[in-house]
Amino acid sequence: DRLIFMGVGALTDFGALIARPSTLLLGAAAQFGIFATLIGAILLNFVPGFDFTLQDASAIAIIGGADGPTAIFLASRLAPDLLGAIAVAAYSYMALVPIIQPPIMRALTTPEERRVVMQQLRPVSQLERILFPFVVLLLCALVLPSAAPLIGMLTFGNLLRECGVVERLSRAAQNEIINIVTIMLGLAIGSKLSADKFLALETLGILVLGALAFAVGTATGVLMGKLMHRVTGGKVNPLIGAAGVSAVPMAARVVNKVGLEEDHHNFLLMHAMGPNVAGVIGSAVAAGILLALTGS
Repeated sequence: DRLIFMGVGALTDFGALIARPSTLLLGAAAQFGIFATLIGAILLNFVPGFDFTLQDASAIAIIGGADGPTAIFLASRLAPDLLGAIAVAAYSYMALVPIIQPPIMRALTTPEERRVVMQQLRPVSQLERILFPFVVLLLCALVLPSAAPLIGMLTFGNLLRECGVVERLSRAAQNEIINIVTIMLGLAIGSKLSADKFLALETLGILVLGALAFAVGTATGVLMGKLMHRVTGGKVNPLIGAAGVSAVPMAARVVNKVGLEEDHHNFLLMHAMGPNVAGVIGSAVAAGILLALTGS
């Protein structure tokens, strides 16, 4: 799972986030679904047939971050017996982003808000791109050491991409390494999907809670976008808040598609990539918090 984060970092362009750092707030707001679902998983214990520990609930809640590697990382640490079900739920909802998100986005925004045209992002220098991974890793190591393994691999992969002197390693991280690790990870998780564990009431509960986490995360991201729209005097399109979940780049593409439905000349893809990559960092931080609070 950490090698996948290195590949994700090598594939990710953080330029949009660097150009508009305020979109970090949108990525952070979208993680609210994780902590809301943590409470929901605990409350589900009042229903006969469910018995989730705090560690189980934490592993289930991270599905709301829409980040498969993070979900696998946390589940392997806190709830290994639920790893298969959590991985399937996480990747299933990531694939369903184009179906789940648009109705929530339309319900929480007005046509006028969806038509807001945002200013073009400023150019980002190579020095800023190189310094960004170091700053993020340093802050994470100082504030939340438990998330450092994930953030460290993410920033290392991004540094390979941006430094411009190890192109062969960057290409390997983006292609061969991430593809091989994905195949091996899929086989390993598949081996844990035995019928007696997967076809159970708890698995249904995980799927329901995962959908709830994803929906709440999308909604809180859009609501934070509406708040930024008001604070900035209408300069921010609230739709980009939905990209705060870390399904990169699918969530940003969905934002762009919904925006184009209102105005065929309003392209929001690059603006949505800011909160989208912020969501990757946010989900890793959320996983670190849960690991620090509930891990043994």
